[in-house]
Amino acid sequence: MTTPTDARESYYERTGENRYKPTAHAGGAWNTAEQHFSPLAGVVVHEIDRHLAKRPGNLALARISYDILGPIALDECEITVETLRPGRTIELLEAVVVIGGRPVVRTRAWLMASLESASVADTPVEPLPTPDELTPWAMNEAWNGGYVSSIDVRRMPPPRKGRTAAWVSSLVDLVAGEPSSPLASYVALVDTANGIAVQQDPTAWMFPNLDLTIHLHRQPQGRWTGLDTTVTFGPTGQGLTSSVLHDINGPVGNAEQILTVRPLAHS
Repeated sequence: MTTPTDARESYYERTGENRYKPTAHAGGAWNTAEQHFSPLAGVVVHEIDRHLAKRPGNLALARISYDILGPIALDECEITVETLRPGRTIELLEAVVVIGGRPVVRTRAWLMASLESASVADTPVEPLPTPDELTPWAMNEAWNGGYVSSIDVRRMPPPRKGRTAAWVSSLVDLVAGEPSSPLASYVALVDTANGIAVQQDPTAWMFPNLDLTIHLHRQPQGRWTGLDTTVTFGPTGQGLTSSVLHDINGPVGNAEQILTVRPLAHS
């Protein structure tokens, strides 16, 4: 777990108007020469926030869907954001991450107007136990990479393979020298879900996700991302990681990740 220092460390450093260089903390779990998708998902939201800050409005992100188009090298990336469907109450954005001239992630985000509905707010989903009630888990004993080593994970003992709940936080900033929104910091930890409730030993099977889709019914707050996660493997090479998302005040939405399930060849 990274410890706080006077000069805080970060997952990315800005190198241009919409360009970011990953640090070692962004290193991937499947391949340390690639980026872990979790912090990259957060920096895409960070760039969307910058896009929205250029104009007035009260739109809130309600759904964000990422398609991962291929390996994401641990190299400088450019993120462009454009409006596909403008509107005063509903808007659709697209963000594309490009590395070495090649698109590696394509993202679409639906924004909705923030209206008053507190009088009817309700959910049958129960809150998770607090982070202090759960046991710290050294995730880097099961997974490699700079990202995994940068996070604090508090996890319930898994009742069976493919099922657990956990809280995740990080003391590493998203972008060096720049404040990030609670939403960007929250989203930067959601992709951790695929590694907390494993179905099979990752030294024997690969099960990376091809996408990440997040639906929100409330904007998350605080430094903890709560993941109530179920991982299912099908019989023909497809899998699914499904998470109910929480912050310290209760549930905020859901996340889904489709997996490609493949045995690892051993010499």
